[in-house]
Amino acid sequence: MRRYIHGERDGIHIIDLLQTDHLLAEARRFASELAGGGGTVLFVGTKKQARDSIKNWAERCGMPYVNQRWLGGLLTNFGTMSARIDRLHELTSLKEGGQLALLPTKERMAREAELEKLEYNLGGVRDMKRLPQAVVVVDLKTEAIAIAEAKRLRLPIIGLVDSNVDPIPVAFPIPGNDDSMRSCELVISTIGEGIEQAATTYREAEEKRRAEEEERRRLEAEEKRRREEEERARQEAAQAAETGGATQGAEGQAQAGAGATSAPPQGGSGGAA
Repeated sequence: MRRYIHGERDGIHIIDLLQTDHLLAEARRFASELAGGGGTVLFVGTKKQARDSIKNWAERCGMPYVNQRWLGGLLTNFGTMSARIDRLHELTSLKEGGQLALLPTKERMAREAELEKLEYNLGGVRDMKRLPQAVVVVDLKTEAIAIAEAKRLRLPIIGLVDSNVDPIPVAFPIPGNDDSMRSCELVISTIGEGIEQAATTYREAEEKRRAEEEERRRLEAEEKRRREEEERARQEAAQAAETGGATQGAEGQAQAGAGATSAPPQGGSGGAA
């Protein structure tokens, strides 16, 4: 962290805020581009100075977050964690539907305790269907396990780095005081605003594209139905014409046969005379 430290006063390191401003802008640009392309950014901050900011901004951005406790294997063992997330959804549905209240008391209490534990540990990532494309981390020491998992999966890390950490694993380090609530809020809100704007634009574009796609499919279905109706009408008309021609032919043959039967025999009366 030496290159990010401006000086020292009374045993306290002073961060070079010019570098902080520049690196924060770079981190915001990267996060915005990622969210603008439909990517997912995981917010991580379990220390009390960052918990509220992490939750508020992640929810505003529609992104997953961890602000209570990092479960080991959340990223590197995502298949197992996905099963636990599915269990969380299952229990939530049972509770909202009133099925839990119908269970025996002991079983109901056990399910409610399980739901509370899952909500505490996985509530922020309940809608995370796949691995994120980047991770925003506050305090690298507190979130050492999260950093290790993201590094193992080669996920880009955006981190608020204090003077007592190693910024090497962080792709986008932001020098600052991770023990200050105002500092955490500033960094998280700056990155969160960029993600929120880009993600909102992307979602609106996706909704518009889906609406246009649905309209195109509807028009294609109507056009196909119209062609099928025209083809059916044409075939019915052709069949009716063939049936009518065959009927007229049969009537003509019948009339011709009747005329031949009623004609008098020639020369019959002369012979009798």
